[in-house]
Amino acid sequence: MDSDKTFTALRLILEEYEPKLIVAHNKSDHYYLNTPSTNTNKKPEFFGAAQIKKSYVAFHLMPVYYYPELLESMSEDLKKHMQGKSCFNFKYKDEKLLSELKMLTKNSFHKYKSLGKI
Repeated sequence: MDSDKTFTALRLILEEYEPKLIVAHNKSDHYYLNTPSTNTNKKPEFFGAAQIKKSYVAFHLMPVYYYPELLESMSEDLKKHMQGKSCFNFKYKDEKLLSELKMLTKNSFHKYKSLGKI
């Protein structure tokens, strides 16, 4: 397993949204983004994270937890990497899955934006 390359690839997916979100953690093994505070909730909300774990790299995407319809078009291959309702685990870098995850993250960002969370 090459966790550093996998982590970097997953982190890049999230970094695209850094200008509109808040970086909560920015470490060599943990990258974490929150939404800004809004008038409705008064607090930032967790958006997504990438984190190196012992035997895999985790990618968390909170919008899919609250809005599971975002997952309706997800491939079976990506679904195999899900653990729970909003976490994806990877042991290696797979360009096809990363491309799909990038689109899912984009759709999640736009969902939060349409709801005024961003």
